[in-house]
Amino acid sequence: MPERKVSKIQFVNLHGHSVAGSVFDALGYPNEHMDFAYDNGCDALALTDHGNMNGLAYQVLHAKKMQEEGKDFKPIFGCEAYFLPSLSEWREEYTTAMEDKKQAAALKKSGQSGATVEDENDSKKVQGLLRRRRHLILLVQNQKGLNNLFKLISESYKPENFYRYPRMDYDLLAKYNEGIIAASACLGGVYAGNYWEFREEGSDAVLAAMGETTERMQEIFGDRWYAELQWNNIPEQHELNQYIITTAQKYGVKLISTADSHYPNPRAWKDRELYKRLGWLGKSRPDYETNELPAGVEEIGYELYPKNGDQMWSSFLQYSEQCDQEYDPDLVMDSITNTHDIAHKRIEFFYPDNTVRLPDFVVPEGMTDDEALNRFSHEGLGTFGLADNPEYIDRLERELSVISDRGFSKYFLTMKAISDRAMDAMLVGPGRGSAAGSLVAYVLKITQIDPIKYGLLFSRFLRSDATDYPDIDYDVSDPMVLKESLIEEWGRDTVAPISNWNTLQLRSLIKDISKFYGIEFTEVNAVTSKMIFEATGPAKKLHGIKSGVYVPTFEEVMQFSVTLQSFLNKYPHVKTHVNALYGQTRSCSRHAGGVVIAEDLDESMPLINSGGVRQTPWSEGQNVRHLEPMGFIKFDILGLSTLRMMEGAIEHILRRHHGIENPTFEDVREYYGKNLHPDVIDFENQDIYKNIFHRGKWAGIFQFTEGGAQNFCVRAKPDSIIDISAITSIFRPGPLGANVDRDYVEAKKSPQYVKYIHPTVQEVTEETFGFLIFQEQIALLAHKLGKDLSLDEGNALRKLLTKKGTGSKNDKKTKIYNKFMQGCEEKGISKSDSQRLWDTFEYFSGYGFNKSHAVSYSVLSFQCAWLLNYYPAEWMAAFLDKEPESRKEKAINIAKRWGFELAPLDVNTSGMVWEISDDGKTLIQPLTSIKGLGEKAIEQVIAHRPFSDIEEFIFHEEMSYSKLNKKALDALIRSGATSDLVDDRFTGLKHFWSAVAVDRPKNKKKFRENVDLYAPEGDFTDEEMIQYQVDLTGVFPFEKVLDQKIRDRLDEKYIPPLGEFDSELQVAWFVPRAVIPKKTKNGKTYWVVEVIDSTSQTTKIKCWGVRPGNDVIHLNRPYMAKLDYDPQWGFSSRSIRHNFRLLG
Repeated sequence: MPERKVSKIQFVNLHGHSVAGSVFDALGYPNEHMDFAYDNGCDALALTDHGNMNGLAYQVLHAKKMQEEGKDFKPIFGCEAYFLPSLSEWREEYTTAMEDKKQAAALKKSGQSGATVEDENDSKKVQGLLRRRRHLILLVQNQKGLNNLFKLISESYKPENFYRYPRMDYDLLAKYNEGIIAASACLGGVYAGNYWEFREEGSDAVLAAMGETTERMQEIFGDRWYAELQWNNIPEQHELNQYIITTAQKYGVKLISTADSHYPNPRAWKDRELYKRLGWLGKSRPDYETNELPAGVEEIGYELYPKNGDQMWSSFLQYSEQCDQEYDPDLVMDSITNTHDIAHKRIEFFYPDNTVRLPDFVVPEGMTDDEALNRFSHEGLGTFGLADNPEYIDRLERELSVISDRGFSKYFLTMKAISDRAMDAMLVGPGRGSAAGSLVAYVLKITQIDPIKYGLLFSRFLRSDATDYPDIDYDVSDPMVLKESLIEEWGRDTVAPISNWNTLQLRSLIKDISKFYGIEFTEVNAVTSKMIFEATGPAKKLHGIKSGVYVPTFEEVMQFSVTLQSFLNKYPHVKTHVNALYGQTRSCSRHAGGVVIAEDLDESMPLINSGGVRQTPWSEGQNVRHLEPMGFIKFDILGLSTLRMMEGAIEHILRRHHGIENPTFEDVREYYGKNLHPDVIDFENQDIYKNIFHRGKWAGIFQFTEGGAQNFCVRAKPDSIIDISAITSIFRPGPLGANVDRDYVEAKKSPQYVKYIHPTVQEVTEETFGFLIFQEQIALLAHKLGKDLSLDEGNALRKLLTKKGTGSKNDKKTKIYNKFMQGCEEKGISKSDSQRLWDTFEYFSGYGFNKSHAVSYSVLSFQCAWLLNYYPAEWMAAFLDKEPESRKEKAINIAKRWGFELAPLDVNTSGMVWEISDDGKTLIQPLTSIKGLGEKAIEQVIAHRPFSDIEEFIFHEEMSYSKLNKKALDALIRSGATSDLVDDRFTGLKHFWSAVAVDRPKNKKKFRENVDLYAPEGDFTDEEMIQYQVDLTGVFPFEKVLDQKIRDRLDEKYIPPLGEFDSELQVAWFVPRAVIPKKTKNGKTYWVVEVIDSTSQTTKIKCWGVRPGNDVIHLNRPYMAKLDYDPQWGFSSRSIRHNFRLLG
């Protein structure tokens, strides 16, 4: 480890950037900058990212880590804000620009971003008012200053202050300056703005403007206003420095020098230069940014790493000499050492207040949060008729005690408030994750699963001895609607979506970096297409994973891909950049469902704006956990399409069987409560298990949409919710790799042969036929068999078993092991049996699944099956309506497989959703399935039908043809939706299309002329009709190319579609859609044949040894073929003549 440097001159860099907040401008996360600064002899460092404090959580967490390591290092919190004197003047200009439609469109397109990319050259010149902003360094002195800076940043990101950059002005600074130190920043700073704007008018004009700025800043900040010098070889910087020194001396402003650091060490300059250029890919690159990287750092003219005092003095000497500028050395020395005084005498050492923040309005007036939760919980228990049940009362009191002791009563009240509003507007899931193990959550109606009935553990969700926050994932049918309603009701400063910070990934990095260095695309593509495949096998072997999907990590791809290693050895500079840039910030997006909820968020975090949405600056997820350490609890509101299907099915049921023509959500909720709620539905109904789960009648059944899970379920033949839970828990890579699925099926068939070493083991595992499938089973067995081993310890064991190595965690595991072995011995279990059981714990700890989650989701599966069993047409219509376009064709084929007819599109019968015929045997395709047909046009059709002929359709007196326009007519006709309006005046559909849509007639006379004029056009060809149907509906019309006789023959011979390819059989059927001729490196012709089949999957087949002029493949015709398959290269055939057979 290198020895820490010692600097003779005291200095703290008060102007520094990181990749966390200065995207595509700075390189390296705050921890890298802090570690280097410490090793470089500094004892503090400020983080002042552009316009935000997105890196604050990184900074705080790493500062605490350094402190734990005994490193004396002070984090300084700040921001390089974007400033202009008057926001009101800027808004006036912006409003004027928005009145121009053309300019407004351009402004909207470029205006919103959460990852503000600094254009450093743009800030070093005179700017138009719309783009105008000047840099301003703001450093917080204490917690009050931090809250004020949070408020300033939050205000700057409000829509009225934001266009491409967040802005603040004198008025905002005057309002929120307490506890904040300010400095004039760089060549893009406030003094520099005066310089750029008035330099052509002479020095007096520049100094006058700088004087005015100084007076305004001193009015606001007093002696907390500092004038900033920087040292580089840019001539304008030295000219500016001289103006700043003159101004500072005149107005008594203290000077500081800063390093304006942008990368974490001197070696990273080239990586930063490349990273900046990556930020402009796909955009209009500035003139000053070329594809050529500088040959050396001297070509840039400055080094932007966290310097120490000696290095700052050297920079001053070097660059002032290069630019032939003279300075008072004592004055410059003072400006360097002043930073140390500011950092340690004017700025407190403190960490941001991380008190847990939750809304007060969820607690009724006059009550504490504990009292409110206690009251609501007992009232809820009463509504379930359990107020006198001792088992439920005891469990409730124990849970409430843990919740109170852990300080989370307000969390549950907040979750209840969310749930109450959700249940008023949409269907919600029965539960998700470990929260379903909470009786408090159940009686508050946050979940719908009775945890006592299913043996679910509260301690799996919230342990009394743990330190982590609760986490209730909440499924709803429409999360965006719910989140918007919460924001509207509680306020945008109370509810904020959580940001996701996306990073640069390996594949795209290799491609982009190689492009800069002019490496041939084909060579690069050959690497990126293989590397993941090459690394997956060895990585799975390393982790003992035998089956299932696994995505190797960055390190594993670099280690195991031979092709990548060869490429990087050939181009070592690419490897250097990849290592430096992998994982750097790329863009900002939003968490799928996460929000934080607390009053006055804009004062307790610096809210940002991304895509027009006000959201958190910090993330919370698998890669980073930054909200909890800062005092914010994430609430996950997640969308589940199955709930939308259920809503749709219930609406169909209410219309067709209950006479409710336009069901409201209240009607849907009432029906759900009476028929589908987990407390009323009969989970012992064996007809549903036999008809759906045993027969394999799969159509949108939650958790059973893929072939593997379906086949396993049919083999296992579930008879209860616990059986479904076990099946879905086993169907994962770990258990499958250990062949648990096969053993489970055998044990379920013959439970009498399952042996148990002790009655307690039988009590806990009999429901899963002796297998440890649920994590809760490990906790229960440890608790029940161990000596004085609490349930909390049992749940802690689950996590401890997955940890390797030594330390405190290993000590805890050893303690639990000893208690377990002692308890087993006292209960008469032999030492060898006890050890085998413990070994089983260790083996299954990595595979065990959360029972609370498994049961909750199995309930959803059963609810789907109930609807399909009793209302097949209604469920199927909802299934077709809610399936995404990418799976629509597969869904249609499922409906056909189960005997439903599909009525073609028809302007007289098709609606906004899939409808059902009166006899319940036919499903009617909606007009919304036609691509390019707008909702307004569909509304016109539905409002004015039926139409007896085409004249009534195109010359209707009440129809708005600005909405049902020529484009809409074209889509309706080519999709076949108007085919019933084609009469014997037309020689075919093409004749009809030309006369009605292509040459749209304005009156009936013109229409009659068109009928005569286009008569020779006749009909579309079969190929054209197939293409139109695919293009406009996304559905391939297999019925047009694959008749029932061919289908029956394929079924008889067990020939699957290509999407269900059997590697042993090697034969499958498909329909070619395109043939693309290509040549090998040796000049030999081969074809890439794009095909489709009834699974709706589009697949490519490489056909080698093609004989041009002899080999023929007919498009849109069914084929059967014998194919080779390679996981890396896909499907191929060595001979079209020998292996392809045209069917029919």
